[in-house]
Formats: sequence, structure tokens, C-alpha cells
Amino acid sequence: MATKKPEVAAPVLQRPPAEILYAEQLQRLAAADRDPRPPGWALSLKAARTFVLGDAALGVSRKIVAPVAAIERMLVTLATGRGLMLVGEPGTAKSLLSELLATAVCGVSTLTIQGGASITEDQIKYSWNYALLINEGPSPRALVPAPLYQGMREGRIVRFEEITRAPLEVQDCLLGMLSDRVMAVPELGGEDGMLYAREGFNIIATANTRDRGVNEMSAALKRRFDFETVFPILDYERELALVQQASAELLARSGIPKTLPEPVLELLVTTFRDLRAHQDSGRRDGSMDTLNAVMSTAEAVNVAHAVGVRAWFLEQRAGEPADLVDCIAGTVAKDDADDRAKLRRYFEQKVAKKTGAHWRAYFEARHRLP
Repeated sequence: MATKKPEVAAPVLQRPPAEILYAEQLQRLAAADRDPRPPGWALSLKAARTFVLGDAALGVSRKIVAPVAAIERMLVTLATGRGLMLVGEPGTAKSLLSELLATAVCGVSTLTIQGGASITEDQIKYSWNYALLINEGPSPRALVPAPLYQGMREGRIVRFEEITRAPLEVQDCLLGMLSDRVMAVPELGGEDGMLYAREGFNIIATANTRDRGVNEMSAALKRRFDFETVFPILDYERELALVQQASAELLARSGIPKTLPEPVLELLVTTFRDLRAHQDSGRRDGSMDTLNAVMSTAEAVNVAHAVGVRAWFLEQRAGEPADLVDCIAGTVAKDDADDRAKLRRYFEQKVAKKTGAHWRAYFEARHRLP
């Protein structure tokens, strides 16, 4: 008698793109969308704005904390055909925002270029299948499209992450695509030698303000983008709610049935805001030195996830203040080992003065800092 093989669970995506994660919301919005749409767009500007900022009446969740006016400016920029440049401190959700905007405009967010020192022009435009190239010579069949070629051919948004980390010659190859909307393919003859962008094509780029001076964009390329600064979340309650929601989603995806208790979330968000406020002030008042680490909301979400993972998989319980002490040090000390001493100083001079049982437990666990 044959032994029945055990069923193997289908693999689950660790991080689905927005078009998969919010597929039902996109379908609902498209079905109810009666407003005019720019050429090549999947949704109208109003529906795209709703997708990003949410609408409880329509069952569309809020996906990012940002001013309505800023989102509207970004959508108008993309509708005019100008490139959109999102700049800001690391961890301010620029990549998430570019993903959401691309999904709202064209339904696809995965045509992505990751900037870096080693990226080359053929990695963003096109390359060749060398077996076919040798046998047949240059032909459309031998051409391997990269994100920029695909975006122009299909009328999609192309995302260029960390554009200022790419070499200047790679950045400047975007000039023709952003101005004339055409890509030359000199290896091919006739009509195949010129690729003209279809309606809907555009570029959303991101850059960190901490990367200024790495590979500064040329003035010609800057003129073809509209710049929008993405700021940290200023309101405490909104940041707390975002960290709570985002960490709950990550914990559920990790198979953890418990979310972080509110007191632990309060400790986490307050610590990040205290350290970030001092960091942003740029002052050295003798009480605490300026941190080198990025104390962003995105980092706070990562720490919240780590706290939940540590508590559940090691001891099958919800996170506690001591778990937060264990997990926060790796975030603060990643850029500069001296930040560890600064974090200890924060505990001695700030945490010690806070009131409440959760703050007392937090302070008493300071010996767990490295």
C-alpha cells in the first residue's frame, strides 16, 4: 500500500507588492470610478488619491500618513508627464509612497530600478540574449527588456529607487526618456530602432537627503522632475496608530497571534520621538549627544516586529518592556557604536524620570543594553 505524501503548504509571499496586497480595493475603486482619467491611467486622480489615503465608506484603508495636498500635487505631476522626485530622510516611507502611486496610476509597481554604484545603463534600459544574438544577430527577439524599456513599451510607471546612488552617466540616460519620450536602440534597424513611450509612462524617483553629494543629479535632469519632500510624521497619535497597524500586520504575517500591548508601543514610539527630536534639533546641550542612527517611523515598525517575534517564538507571550530594550539597541547602534553610550544616557536621564509601571520596567531592564 502506497504511503500518502504529506501535503505541503503553498509558499506565501513575504512581502506582496501593493497590486496584490490591495487587489480587492483596486477592483472596487475601478468599478466605482466615474471621474475622468488621464491618458493611460488605470484610475482617475480622485480614485488614486483615495487608494493612497483611504476612505472608510468605500472600504479602502489608509496606507500612508501624508498631507492630502502633497498627494494631490504628486498625482498632478505624474498626470502632466513630468517625473516625480521624492526626497527626505531615510525611513520616511518614500519607497512605499512611490509603490502606492505607481499602483494607483498603472496597476503595476514592480518595474523598479535599484540605484547603486554598480548599476549600468543596460540594467535599466535593455540587454541581449547572447545565444540568440550570436545565432541571429541583433533582433527584437534577442533583446531583453529592462524596467525602463518595459515601462515605455507598456505605458507603465517606472520606479527608480535611490537614484543619487547611481553613477551620473546612468542617471543622465533618463534625459531622452523624460523629455522626448523616446529610447533609441541603435543595434536594431528600421522601426525597431526607436521605442516611443505609450501613454501612462512616467518615472518616480527617490533619494535620501543623507546621500547628498554622493552622485548629485545634473541640472538638466533636475529640470525634468518635480521635487516633493517627504517629512517624518509629526503627530504622536498618528505615528502611534501607524506603528500599531503596521506591526500588527507584520506579526500576523509571521504567524504570531498576539499584537504588541499598548504600553510597549507607547514606550517604543516615545523613545523614537525623543531621540529623533534631539537629533533634528542639532544641538549639543551636554545632556545627550546627537545620534547618528536614523530614528524613523519605519525603523520603529521594524523594532515592534522584532519585539513581537522575540516574545512569541522564544516564550509564547506578548511583548514586554524588557523585550523592547533587547531589540532597540540593534537599531540605534547600527551606524555608530558610540550611539550605544548615548542610548544608555537617554535611559539614565530621560527614562528614569518617566512615570508609570511600564516606564519603570523599561528603566529596570536597561542592563540588557549591550
